[in-house]
Parts: sequence; C-alpha cells; structure tokens
Amino acid sequence: MAASENLVSRVLRQPDVTFRYSIADWDLLVRQARSAGLLARVRHVLAQHDMIEAIPAEARWHFDAAATLADKQQLAVRWEVQKIREALAELAIPVIVLKGGAYVLANSPAATGRLFNDIDILVPRDQLGPVEAALLLAGWHPTSLSDYDQRYYRRWMHEIPPLQHVQRATVIDVHHAILPDTARYHPDPDKLRSRAVAVAGLPGVYVLSPEDRILHSATHLFHDGELPHGLRDLTDLDLLLRDAAVDRDFWLRLIARAEELQLCRPLFYALRYLRYFLDTPIPDSVMASLQAFAPNRATLVLMDGIFTRVLAPMHTSCADALTPVARLAAFVRAHWLRMPVHLLIPHLFHKAFISPYLDNGTPKAA
Repeated sequence: MAASENLVSRVLRQPDVTFRYSIADWDLLVRQARSAGLLARVRHVLAQHDMIEAIPAEARWHFDAAATLADKQQLAVRWEVQKIREALAELAIPVIVLKGGAYVLANSPAATGRLFNDIDILVPRDQLGPVEAALLLAGWHPTSLSDYDQRYYRRWMHEIPPLQHVQRATVIDVHHAILPDTARYHPDPDKLRSRAVAVAGLPGVYVLSPEDRILHSATHLFHDGELPHGLRDLTDLDLLLRDAAVDRDFWLRLIARAEELQLCRPLFYALRYLRYFLDTPIPDSVMASLQAFAPNRATLVLMDGIFTRVLAPMHTSCADALTPVARLAAFVRAHWLRMPVHLLIPHLFHKAFISPYLDNGTPKAA
C-alpha cells in the first residue's frame, strides 16, 4: 500500500501523537486537515481527549474557526431542510434527507465537525417533475451547466441537475435513487424508503435507517470519481459504524442489508480502507463474511494502489509520483461503474475534448 505523510489520519487514530509535534508539524496538519475538510473534526477529537490547550496558539485559531463554521452550518442545514419541507408540503410525499444533512437531523456523531457543500434529498422518481417545479417556485433554480451536462443528468443520472437558491445560494441535489440506472449495482429505492426513519418535529421528512445510511455513504464514496474530501467521507463512516456497533446484532443486519441491496462490494472496500486509514474496529468475522464479494487478488492490489492514495488528503505532502495516475484511475473507474462501455467512451471523449470549450468554440475562462 502507498506510504505518505498523512498526519490527519495519524492524529485521528492516535491524538496524543501531537504532544511530539513541532510548529512545522502543526502547520502541516492544519494544511492537510483543511484540504480534507477535517479541521473541525480533528479539533473535536482533540477536545475529546482534553488536548485543546496543547494546540499551539499559532495553529489553534484555524481549528477554532473551522469549529465555529461547522456549528453555524449545522444550524443552516436545519433551517434549509425546514424550507425544503415547506416548499414540498403540498405534494404530500416522503422527503428523505441523505448524507451530511441526515447526520445532523439524526443527531448522529457523524455530524460532529461536519462541513457541508449541499443538501441531498431522495424523492420518488414519479414525483421529480412536481418536486422540481415546487422548488423552482420557492427560489431554487438550476445551476450553470452546459446543455450536454443538463441532458446527461436528466437521461442517465440518479438525480436532476443541482438547484441553487437565488438568495441564500444553498444548493440542493434531488435524487430519485442512490445510483444511476446504468450502474452495475441497482439498490432499489423503494427498499430504502421502506425502512426510512421519521425526523421528529419535521412531518414528512425522513432519514435512511442506520444500516442504509452506512451503505449509502460507502456506495457514494466508492462510486465517486472525484474525491477531494474522500478522507472526510471515510471519517463519516468510521463514526457511523462506531455508533451503530454498540448494538451486538448490528453487523449481522448490516451484511444482510448489503446483500439485499446489492452493495456488498462497496461495503467491503469501505471496511478495508477504514481499517487502513482509521483503525476502525471491525470484527474479523465481518471481513470474512464479505470475502466472497471481494475482487480477485490482482484487482485488490490495484485498488489498494488507487484508494490508499486518493482517499488521503488532497495535499502535496500526501502525494507521491503515482498519485496523479491513481486519481485518473479512480475517475475512469467511477464512470465505468456508472455506465456501459458504449456510453462511457463517448462521454469521456466529450468531457476531455469538448467540455473545455464554450458553445461558440472559445475556451472557457479559468
């Protein structure tokens, strides 16, 4: 597996290592944690170990500022979900909040120190039109995408193009499934909805069940070709698993649910790299149960070479000569999983050679 100076993972695994850190080490930790979107979460871990006072003043304000931003964003997420609920109230459909927003609404430990780029919701496919119309009336409008990307989203993807509020600039991703129809795996959205958990105080708003939250997070992580915050998403999974595993029957339920939803392969990868980066306590029996869904040995060596690089913080200190190749491989792999070859090749050709230019043929501004 790839070797790197990944201070963020090291501190999350063993916070007291920072007692030996020089100012230069703290500076590098701040830079890596910021690039990974984990400044606030690292601060929280240090606070849990009563180590805030041990952070040098030159570094502490970076962690404090990130924690303040994370707290404000959690309030903003609750506010935005309320506004989404109001906008969709007349449709009388279940609105399932996904990923980071769900962690906040469920009061999950995975919400701690979590920063947000958007709010993801899952709605029935046959309600996409009414949902989009209602959100448009409430002030969320399509973001600037090329005509090609608009068509690509609506024809092939499991979501419509992102919507951004004209006043608050908040972004909503509206999903009808958690993977595209053309993907290799087909978790049934109806099965996800069947176990959704109602959010207290927000009628009509739900989050996925604990097992489905974990499986969705793993699936999203290992089907995404661009991973600027891959380590952040991995720490989400770490916190979700540690919280759920207090129930002695949890692991059996998780594996059974992964089989039901055809998501054992992404779960295998998630657990493998959780052990590697964060020493997440995963029973050997669980890994043995998932071994039947692991790739062959040669493929696994290749995946290790890719994911031990691309899941590290996107910082030069965590990179080696093969990191750019690994990132390209992750990008191609994600698209290969999403669509068959006869769709993949024209799409990659368009993104590589046509998308860099505007409709009039002039290069896009940097």
